[in-house]
Amino acid sequence: MSSYPPSILYLHGLNSSPLSQKASQLSAALDQLGLADRLRVPALHHHPRQAIAQLEACIAELGRPLLVGCYATHLAERHGLKALLINPAVMPHRRFDGYLGPQTNLYSGEVWDLTEDHVAALAELETSSPEDAERYQVWLQTGDETLDYRDAAQFYRGCALRIQAGGDHGFHGFEERLPAL
Repeated sequence: MSSYPPSILYLHGLNSSPLSQKASQLSAALDQLGLADRLRVPALHHHPRQAIAQLEACIAELGRPLLVGCYATHLAERHGLKALLINPAVMPHRRFDGYLGPQTNLYSGEVWDLTEDHVAALAELETSSPEDAERYQVWLQTGDETLDYRDAAQFYRGCALRIQAGGDHGFHGFEERLPAL
C-alpha cells in the first residue's frame, strides 16, 4: 500500500475558473510541498451536466482523488470518495430566482445564458445528507454573504464541521487552513 498522498481534484464553482483565488492558493500550497503534480483543476463548463461529464472523466483518470469544492457531495456519494466542502450550497437549484439570463465569467470573460435547464440539471445532482459522514470535512464561515452557513451546518451535521465566525463566501483565510487539508 502506497503512502503517497492521493490526488486532489479541485472543482471550481458555477461561473468560476481554475484561476479563482482558492484554486490558486491551493495550487501554490501544494507547489511549496512539492505535491503540485497531485492537483488537478479542470476548467469546467458552465452547464452542470457537461461539468459532471468532465469530472467523471477526471475521476476515472485519477482513481480515488480527494474532492474539493462544487459538485463534490454528488460525486463523493456516487463514487465513495472523500470531500472537503467550503461554504457549500445546499440545494443550489433553489437559489437562482432573479438570476436567469446572461452571465459573464469574471475570469475568462465568457458570456453565457443561465437557463431553467441549468437549474434543472443542478436539481438532478441533489443528494440527501452524506451516508458516510466520516468522508467529509465541511468548512463554514458565518459571514458568508451569499449563503446561510446554518443550512450547510444542518445538512452536513454528522460530518467534521469547522465553523468560523465572520469571513465571507470566498472563505477568508483559506490559505492558512490548507495544512488541515
